[in-house]
Amino acid sequence: MSDTLMIILSAIVSMGAGVFAGKMLFAKNYAKLEEDANAKATDILKNAEIQAENLKKNRILEAKEQFLKLRSEFEDDSNKKKQILVQNEQKLKERERLVQLSMEQSKRLEGELNSQKQSITSKEENLKKKTEDADKKRDEAEKMLASQVQQLERIAGLTAADARQQLISALTAEAETKASSIIKTTIEEAKLTATKEAKKVVIETIQRTAAENAIENCVSVFNIESDDVKGKIIGREGRNIRALEAATGVEFIVDDTPEAIIISGFDPVRREIARLSLHRLVQDGRIHPARIEEVVAKTKKNIDDEIVEIGERTAIDLGIHGLHPDLIRMIGRMRFRSSYGQNLLQHSREVAKLCATMAAELGLNVKMAKRAGLLHDIGKVWPEESELPHALLGMQLAEKYKEHPEVINAIGAHHDEIEMTSMISPIIQVCDAISGSRPGARREMMESYMRRLRELEELATSFQGVQKCYAIQAGRELRVIVDSEHVTDEIASSLSFNISQKIEKEMQYPGQIKVTVIREMRAVSYAK
Repeated sequence: MSDTLMIILSAIVSMGAGVFAGKMLFAKNYAKLEEDANAKATDILKNAEIQAENLKKNRILEAKEQFLKLRSEFEDDSNKKKQILVQNEQKLKERERLVQLSMEQSKRLEGELNSQKQSITSKEENLKKKTEDADKKRDEAEKMLASQVQQLERIAGLTAADARQQLISALTAEAETKASSIIKTTIEEAKLTATKEAKKVVIETIQRTAAENAIENCVSVFNIESDDVKGKIIGREGRNIRALEAATGVEFIVDDTPEAIIISGFDPVRREIARLSLHRLVQDGRIHPARIEEVVAKTKKNIDDEIVEIGERTAIDLGIHGLHPDLIRMIGRMRFRSSYGQNLLQHSREVAKLCATMAAELGLNVKMAKRAGLLHDIGKVWPEESELPHALLGMQLAEKYKEHPEVINAIGAHHDEIEMTSMISPIIQVCDAISGSRPGARREMMESYMRRLRELEELATSFQGVQKCYAIQAGRELRVIVDSEHVTDEIASSLSFNISQKIEKEMQYPGQIKVTVIREMRAVSYAK
């Protein structure tokens, strides 16, 4: 019991000693922390005072700089105003000096004017006297002339107006006759000098160029081995043929034509894609909508690659370099386009070769002429719809792809839509006409062909003295029969020239038209 009490007492004593030691340690630490905090607060206050002093100095410096700047600006402004005032004073002094000079000059001129007025007055009086004398003499001359005219009219039996009219008619007829003879002589002289050289250039050009004829239309025929294939192509309830038409954009005509399917469409590229796709499907034997879409997509890619290859091969064959890739692609599309039945790529190659030959003969830039000849119809293969003529559209494309200005002008002017500004432009126009107008190169629609012939005949019959008119040789020659009693030989020559000029101004036609005026004199009598 006493041991336990001792233990408890010792524990209490220990606990009290521990508490007292803890309080002493806490008090010591608290005093140290308080001292550190006071030291930090002192440092902070010192730093704040230093920063405030620095800030104050900076503000004072900035204020001084601002003051100096404003004072400098004020002094500059004051100096400028002073200069302006000085200049204005100088101008006022100069103006006063000029005013004084002008006043002196005006006084001097006033004296001179007074003296001139006196001399003019005397001259006016002399002139008035001379005018009165001239009027009297004119009246006497008119009276004498009137009496002479009356005597002449009495002697000749004609009035002055009738005689004047007869003289004008005689001079007009003589002038027309001389003019027609001069025109005829001039044309013959020009033919002797120019026709020979022109024919030489054209003949040599045509001889150097191989002209091929490829007639394209809006229908392609796909041959099949047997009519059993038609059922596969049509499919159940026509689903295969509908898928083909939807994927290719052309029409498939499956009728009673033996062993043939007709592919109809105005776009030759689409027709070619449809023909090749159908060929692959028939060879494979698997014909269903999914397979059709797959084959048509592959064929389109192959055709696109072929178009680029055709364009590149054409440019390489002609020796034309530096063309934009889009222009090369459009050149390849020419292979699948026709104009009046003439393949457009073959026509453009032909024109390029003709232009190169003519440019070489005339000493011009051969490469530039060949480039313009190849690209002259590039506007016809632009895939988007446009209301512009193909020549202007091609000119815009050439400008877009940074072609030479002479090439741009030649493309835009080859159908006279714009003015020609270079020597290459008329060569392109001539070579385009040569390639398109040679026999068999193109074929026209019957309606447009007949309309052109009718317009030719109506144009010729509109001239006075024409009895009949016939367009022959596919509209390349015009035979005009005139009334021999009212049309002389000289007038017939002039009439032929006038008709040809009117045709050139009012009509569009390939090549040239020969105008022949026929004047026939028939004497008929009967023996009874």
